[in-house]
Amino acid sequence: MNGSSDRSASDAQPLAQRVFAALADGEEHSGAALAERAGVTRSAVWKAIETLRAEGLAVEAATNRGYRLAQPAAALDAAALRATVSASTRARLRSLEVAWEIGSTNAALLASPPPPVGVWDVLLAENQRQGRGRRGRAWRAALGDSLCLSLGTAFEPLPRELPAATLVVGVCVLRALRAHGAHGVALKWPNDVVLGREALAKAGGILVELRAESAGAAHMVVGIGLNLRCPAAITQAIEPGALPAAGLDQAGIAPASRNALAASLIDECTQGLACFAEQGFAPFREAWRADDALRDRAVRVAAGTGTAPPRDGHARGIDESGALLFEGADGLRSALLAGEVSVRGRDP
Repeated sequence: MNGSSDRSASDAQPLAQRVFAALADGEEHSGAALAERAGVTRSAVWKAIETLRAEGLAVEAATNRGYRLAQPAAALDAAALRATVSASTRARLRSLEVAWEIGSTNAALLASPPPPVGVWDVLLAENQRQGRGRRGRAWRAALGDSLCLSLGTAFEPLPRELPAATLVVGVCVLRALRAHGAHGVALKWPNDVVLGREALAKAGGILVELRAESAGAAHMVVGIGLNLRCPAAITQAIEPGALPAAGLDQAGIAPASRNALAASLIDECTQGLACFAEQGFAPFREAWRADDALRDRAVRVAAGTGTAPPRDGHARGIDESGALLFEGADGLRSALLAGEVSVRGRDP
């Protein structure tokens, strides 16, 4: 099960994707050299460059010298990813694919037949048109500056403490980031990767979706979206009142390491969720608590149903199952399994 299908095979790639891959080293490449490499005309290369610019990629052009990226990037490469993940992970992969353009990596995996229990499908995308966050929100991603990754598997039986799956993935994401030198990263309940401890900024999000099968195993898909750099187009698209966006380059992650980081995320998440299926949330609880960015902050909580008015109070960590412990203004405590939490301050 080493993933025979590979949308990143060069002969099947759109021209814009091949040009992006050639420019990703940050060096100058002449239009003639790019055309010869791709087996197309210089006019076709120029059109591909314009397509990349329309996607928000900053491509510089110098007369008689050629094209180069304003900032080096790293084109996602399925073959390189497959070679980089651990041997144990590789043995459990049914597929590992890179799409140039897709609506949603999560939606694509959910729409496909689930893999066998304990086996994984992995899908990444350079351009994700309809990325989703919690409660139907859009997830914005920038070409070359972000990482959009989904992993799908089947569970039978479902893991104990299923709502904690998102928290487990958060712990796994931070482990991968720190293995690549990240500092100052934390988790905001239930699904955000944030920078800072005082003033928080969102660098990524996690979306876990489940599709129950008519018989037997349940199909789970985990989506991870990370900002490696945060261009103006992303910051301007943030909803009013939401956390500001930030890039993981501010935390020490090199955007050019996208493939290595993606391989680490695949390893950590597949291994972590296999452990979660067997042992529940307990092995991850203290790690999550250590990186809890909300604990003892003044917060406003909106019920998951959206029918009750929001409540102000304080976050008091998580309970044994991963539920948010919320202390209202009246001093009463409750455990929340779902809801929207916004930061109101840093009062004790």
